[in-house]
Parts: sequence; structure tokens; C-alpha cells
Amino acid sequence: MLKKKTLATSLVAVVSASMLLTACGNNNKENNASPSATPSASETTPASSAAASPSESAASGSALADALAGKFKGTKVTMFGPFVDVDQVKFEAAIKDFEDKSGIDIAYEGSKEFEATISVRVNGGNAPDIADFPQPGLLANIAKTGKVVDISTFLDKATMEKKYNQSWLDMATMDGANGKIMSGVWARSSVKSLVWYNKKEFEAAGYTVPTTWDELLALTDQIAKDGDPAWAIGIESGAATGWPATDWVEDIMLRTTTPENYDKWVKGELPFTDPIVKNAVQKMSDIWFKEGAVYGGTKSIVSTSFGDAPKVLFDNPPKAWLHRQASFITSFFPEGLKASEDYDWFPLPSIDPQYGTPALVAGDIYAMFNDRPEVRAVMEFFTTGESIKTWVQSGGVIAPMNDADPSWYSTDVERHMAEFVKNASTIRFDGSDLMPGAVGAGTFWKGMADYVSGTVDLDKAMEEIQAGWPK
Repeated sequence: MLKKKTLATSLVAVVSASMLLTACGNNNKENNASPSATPSASETTPASSAAASPSESAASGSALADALAGKFKGTKVTMFGPFVDVDQVKFEAAIKDFEDKSGIDIAYEGSKEFEATISVRVNGGNAPDIADFPQPGLLANIAKTGKVVDISTFLDKATMEKKYNQSWLDMATMDGANGKIMSGVWARSSVKSLVWYNKKEFEAAGYTVPTTWDELLALTDQIAKDGDPAWAIGIESGAATGWPATDWVEDIMLRTTTPENYDKWVKGELPFTDPIVKNAVQKMSDIWFKEGAVYGGTKSIVSTSFGDAPKVLFDNPPKAWLHRQASFITSFFPEGLKASEDYDWFPLPSIDPQYGTPALVAGDIYAMFNDRPEVRAVMEFFTTGESIKTWVQSGGVIAPMNDADPSWYSTDVERHMAEFVKNASTIRFDGSDLMPGAVGAGTFWKGMADYVSGTVDLDKAMEEIQAGWPK
């Protein structure tokens, strides 16, 4: 069914990378129902020599330079994190070359019970040298105890500003026992601010990619006039039902208010009952509650599994046309689809031009608990793209480091994601992952599900969510 339409705009070639990050870093939201932690790549791109190797990016006299000169050969650095199974294999493959060159043994231990175990180890005086936190909120709580090493004591500000977009550094800056500290280094990330579409059908229908919120709303209306609902949306996820709605609200918050207000919100300093937050939920409702805009109607959203929702984009003909979800969602697409040919994505458009088109992300931050020269060297190594090069090449991971070579990415879809994150004016972490569990993995999920189902109105839903904050 060929449709003709017009909508001013054209695709801004932006971003790529798809990590699902196993949703590593999402209160186990996506993990609760994902059949696969990491999307598989359909192509492999050989590595380019353009990116700096660890030795090239190591400043003379730095711990990393000393390590590569063999000064710490025979030492061991312990590391504890949530990588298990396939992810652990990929992580260990990524660090092998460094281990061989430096002679340092990075002894990694993975656990599905990481979140429940790490605080016990730290408080019991048995902390690993390095720990991987997929939830920065958990690290922030531990940092306040003074047991996390401030990495700015050996990695200076100028060096870090070359390695990362400033937003990553802002997100790693946390309260220590005696003031602000640089709590760790960012290792891998996934991107959430993505709207997926069936590329072949979308282009055949004559639709064009929107770059503003008004254009997105106009496209939604145009598709409805052509006889189809524009959106495929589902928030059912077992005990985690509601989390996809929280991602929408977080993305819209970043597009309707300042990054500072977003930060206050996730800390509990800007309540859900504030008009700023209500406005973001209302913007979401302008699409979700619009008659004819959602496949199955608004009532179906709560009962539709988040993983099943996008499948209708690939029916013949499509039953819906747009689906906003993180980079991992491609693992739920029908088998046999090719990135950039059968599907593509565009960033959720800007709403207020002054806030641009921010990137909402999830990711892993590595924190240091024991200050020895070889541990410093490993931490410095983790600031290089080389530290996750083979992981990036295997697909499903976005490198937050500036020196990661675009040619490492396995598809153009992922490569554009990486560009999007690298060039974004504002990057912020998944808000619900930064909130206390009672809110981020509790009342926020439930309150949004209640609101979407029609059980409560907007005011009541926001009050319900806010009630989860510790008094």
C-alpha cells in the first residue's frame, strides 16, 4: 500500500551504535524480559589504525605508559562487575591485548548479584581494586562514604576533557566524603533517544524524517490520515512494567528544561508534582493518548510487551510506523532484517530549540577502590577506546571515549549512534537508574502504568510517584 506524503525535513545523519547494554544499567528493566543481552551484528568491519592505541594515548610518565613499559609486569588487579556469560567473554577479549603487553593480570569476577554484593564487600573491607557499576546511583551512594578513589588525583582535568564529552565528566562527578570527586571512568554505553522505523516502507510511502517535535506530531497525524496508527508502543515487562514510559518522560524532560533541572529531578530536589515534570508527561500524552495514533489504542499499551511492540513495523504492510526505544531493541526485531536497509532510526526530535537534541544513555562506570600504581594504569587504560575496541567490533556497544574509531562499528546504524552521542550538546543517564530503587524501580514504573491505563489522572499519578521518595 503505497502512500504519498510530505513533511519538511530530511534525515540528519547522526548516530549509531547499539549496545543494549544488556540494558546493563537500567535497574534490570530491559533485562527482566530480554531474550538476549546483546544484539548480534550482521556485519563485521575490520579495525582501522586511525584511533590511538593505548601506548599512543598514554602521556609520558603516566601510569599507563609505565605499564606498557613493563614496570608492573607480574602484578594483579582485581575487578568485580555484572558481566557474565557472553558479556564476560567479550570483556575479557577486549582487555587481553593490554594484559599481554603490560604483564598485568586483570582478574575479573562477574556476578548476576553484583548490585546486592558490592556494597557488602566495600563495607566489609573486601572491595575489589576496580568495580563496574551499571547503575551510577549505587556508586553515588558508596562514593559518599569516602571509600572510592578520586581519579582526578592522577588523571588531570585537561586529559579527561580530551577523552570524553563534558557531559560524561559531569555525570562522573559525585559527592565524596569531603566534597566533589571524579568517581570513575565511563566504559561502554547504550543509546536510548532513538525512534526506529521500517526504512524501505517509510521511504516508499514518501515520508520524511522529522527533526522537530512539531514535525513529529505532523507526521503522526499524516500517517493517521493515510489509514494507519503511527506508533507501536508497549510497556509490559513483568514486574518491571512501566519502565519504557519512564524513558519517554526522561527524554522529554531533557528537551523541555535545563540539564540542571533534570539533575535536580533525579536527585529528588525537583518533585514529580512540579509543573516542569507534569509538562513532560503531558507532551508524551499528546502522542500516547491521541486517538488513532497508537497501534491497538492507548489501552493496549500497558498489556503489550515492550519486546513485541516494534514487530508490527515489519508486517507486510506495516501496521504501525514508529517505535521509540533504546539501541538494544534490534534484538527483538524479526530475524533476517538488515541494518540501514530494512530499518533505521532518527533521534527523538528537539522540542524547545534552546535545549537542542540531547542523548539519553545508559552505561557502565568503572570505580577504583585501591590506589596502587598498577590499578591506576588499568583505570587509565579504561579511558581509551582501545579498551573496548573488540567489543565494539562485535556489535551492541557504543564507546563513550572520543578516540574510538568510527570504522570499528559493525553497521552504519551503530556508527551513526556513536556520532550522535559524541556530538550531543547534552548527555544524561537514564533518570530512573539514578533515583532510589523505591522510586526509579518502584513508584515511577507503577505510577506511569497506572496513568497510561487510566486508573489515575496525571496529578494523582505524579503524587503517587513522588510518595516513593524517602522522607
